[in-house]
Amino acid sequence: MSYSLVWFKRDLRWQDHAALAAAAQQGAVRCIYVVEPEIWAQPDAALQHFEFVHESLQALDQQLRLLGGCIEIHTGAMPEVLNAIWAQAPFAGLYSHEETGNGASYARDLRVAAWCRVQGVLWHEFAQFGVVRRLKSRNQWQAAWEKHMAAPVQNPANLQFWPGRPSAPLAMTAPSHLQHNPPLRQRGGRPLALATLHSFLHARSLGYRGGISSPLSAPDACSRLSAYLAWGCISMREVVQKTRAQLAQLPEQATRHRGGLSAFISRLYWHCHFIQKLEDEPAIEWHNMHCGYDDLRELAFNQQHFEALKEARTGWPMVDASVTMLRETGWLNFRMRAMLVSVAAYPLWLHWRPVGEWLATQFLDYEPGIHWSQLQMQSGTTGINTTRVYNPVKQAQDHDPHGKFVRRWLPAMRGVSDSWLFEPWLMPAPAYSSLPQPVVDLASATREAKQRLHALRKTPEVKAGKAAVVEKHASRTLPAARKKAKAASAASSQQLGFDFSSG
Repeated sequence: MSYSLVWFKRDLRWQDHAALAAAAQQGAVRCIYVVEPEIWAQPDAALQHFEFVHESLQALDQQLRLLGGCIEIHTGAMPEVLNAIWAQAPFAGLYSHEETGNGASYARDLRVAAWCRVQGVLWHEFAQFGVVRRLKSRNQWQAAWEKHMAAPVQNPANLQFWPGRPSAPLAMTAPSHLQHNPPLRQRGGRPLALATLHSFLHARSLGYRGGISSPLSAPDACSRLSAYLAWGCISMREVVQKTRAQLAQLPEQATRHRGGLSAFISRLYWHCHFIQKLEDEPAIEWHNMHCGYDDLRELAFNQQHFEALKEARTGWPMVDASVTMLRETGWLNFRMRAMLVSVAAYPLWLHWRPVGEWLATQFLDYEPGIHWSQLQMQSGTTGINTTRVYNPVKQAQDHDPHGKFVRRWLPAMRGVSDSWLFEPWLMPAPAYSSLPQPVVDLASATREAKQRLHALRKTPEVKAGKAAVVEKHASRTLPAARKKAKAASAASSQQLGFDFSSG
């Protein structure tokens, strides 16, 4: 019996799944997910990612079984898996979503394309987000994004499944080398994604504007959809359309609710804007977006500073509390993420690549396109963005004025009075002796780092290279839309971008 092979990757749903819908139009389908050892061996992979995928696949498999099918789990390099499936029962076509992933997934896709050419199999790929493959000009991007989001949701009708499918329950074992599975992380699966979206649209979004900066209010005020979007439990188009529909139903006097949803929609736009950067230039996963910043930090990497950051013992309470929360939950709001990267890049003077590999394993919602673009933007190596330096003492004073966040995640600080809480090194020596010593002097190290960066930015070579980066990566928002988006997002201050696929 002829059938189409549907390859699930970071798109773990059956609703609004363009590849599945297109394959179903051709007749019977066979659905597979492949545990690829090479992909899971990359430095950006973590056990929490694998377990979230496992949970999402279980939810997907349960739904497919209700429809008369299932999802098969295979293990191995993708071309070898395709060879085995082909030997068992040749398929008429391969269907999947496009993926803007890391370098390993990019190389894998090249090998899959080569396998398809040899076998004479057509590989049908479909856009996953508002990201355009082989985009000729950034001037065309905004219209393409709007077109993708406005298209009808694509749900497969009258699914027929390949009759040779296995009847055994879904089972997959995590590679033994994977580490880090936070005890308080979100769990995977489309039902949880839909419940999270519903609670945000109808209630929690009232606190979105003004509530997403503080690590105290952000866990509730943010949408918390980022992991579900990153792993494809729900589609970006579904989220955009449901958000716009909810916004249209609200009365004009519901200004707080409308403001929250409007700001959220602007963040969904920026989500895809940042992924497009990696799609257009995959090398920014490894290399500075602006080559004029090469060797700025690479040759001066201080491993001791890096270990202090990872182990939450920098001596700056807001930083150490944020690292601890991230380690325990797999999530942190944007402002605290930006603060961590700022501290790494400026007073600690760490190159963004090792820091980014570590943070990728810590973020359950790790999305490569957003991640590497934001690492570079926060580190000052894009050449086109304003320098963003977050003072961890000021961030604590602004967003945790009573020390609730710091004391929750750092038990050693619970006995410290409010007067010394955010700068404990100013306490008398006996009282401070049991607390971590700041790894560097914050003020002087930050000042020196900014001077080094700004001195480089003023050089003719760096100035000359800026135009090329702007042409390739800068936003092309139309004037009227830009003004509206700026007003809608002023309070959120780009709170979504950094691995917050949706805040």
